[in-house]
Amino acid sequence: MTITLLHHTPLTICSNAIRTCWQSFDKSDNGGEKDKELIDRVGNKFKHASTLEHLSYNFYIQGISRALLQELARHRIASLSVKSTRYTLKELKDIEPFHTKDFEGASRFLVLTGVQAVDSASIEALNNLQAILKSGVSNDRAKYCLPESYKTELTWSINARSLQNFLSLRSDKSALWEIQNLAHALFEALPMEHRYLFESSIKTKEG
Repeated sequence: MTITLLHHTPLTICSNAIRTCWQSFDKSDNGGEKDKELIDRVGNKFKHASTLEHLSYNFYIQGISRALLQELARHRIASLSVKSTRYTLKELKDIEPFHTKDFEGASRFLVLTGVQAVDSASIEALNNLQAILKSGVSNDRAKYCLPESYKTELTWSINARSLQNFLSLRSDKSALWEIQNLAHALFEALPMEHRYLFESSIKTKEG
């Protein structure tokens, strides 16, 4: 998977919002250490977490499975715009079917698990989908044959409070392995000056 941070809110927007409550603008150091500490103290330590909602992040996420996409849909305080299967399945029509052991070739379209039996079955499903498309069935109907492992991409926007919740839940070892990888990749894509807000949310990756 590939994660690209397209946009993020400057920390000063959040510190200014916090200072609005006490009218303490004169104590600001314009996004310096005093403002950063204020955001952490109020948003995290004092649990006035609604102030963190003034910070938002916009990511372009590529190469995740549609199984993971379903998991993302459970996080409702986020916005996502997803690659359309209705308009993009033509990408399958002009290539040759994959051999069920051609994991490298099929990885262009599939997220592979490393379990040979599962991945071979995914390739068979991909080949079946391709044959149906080539027979003239519309994308709208053919997409019902999509394997869960089929790759997709999306633009995803989320505020800092919800991202903390996401990272806490989805970096946990009990989460789906692929979404654990996503959680860590999202954290690594954050600006360095923002990461301190999420360090207590992200779990250490095992292995």
